[in-house]
Amino acid sequence: MSFTRTRKSRRADEAEVDMTPMLDIVFIMLIFFIVTATFLDEQGLDFTPPPPDIISPTPPIPAISIYVDAQNAISVDNEVAELSSVASRVERLLAEKPNAVISLRADAQASLDPVVYIKDQMTLAGRETVMKIDRPN
Repeated sequence: MSFTRTRKSRRADEAEVDMTPMLDIVFIMLIFFIVTATFLDEQGLDFTPPPPDIISPTPPIPAISIYVDAQNAISVDNEVAELSSVASRVERLLAEKPNAVISLRADAQASLDPVVYIKDQMTLAGRETVMKIDRPN
C-alpha cells in the first residue's frame, strides 16, 4: 500500500505551469502595439499611359530671349537693341506671340545694372520673366 501513496505524492509534487496569464499579457501587448503603431498612407504614382486616342502633341511654348553679354550689349531675339528700347521690342514681340515666355539671360561678366533695369521694366509691364546668369568658366 505504501507503493500507491508514493505514486500519488510524486504527482502532487510535480508543478504545472499555467500558461493563461502569459497568453493574456501577450495579447494585451499585441493589441497595444497595433493600436499605437503609425500606419503610413503611401501614395503611388500612376504609370498607366493614357489611351492612344487622347495623346496629342502639345505645341512648343514660344519664347522671347533677352541676352546681356559681357560688354553689356543687349539683344532681343538675336537682334541688337538699346537698353531704352528693350521694353517696346518685347511688347511688339508679345503682340506676335501672345503666350510667349520672356527669358532674360546675362553673361557672368555683364554689369548687373542693365539686367536689373530690364527685369524692373518687365515687372512694371506685368510680365513674368525667367532669369539666368551664366557662370564663369
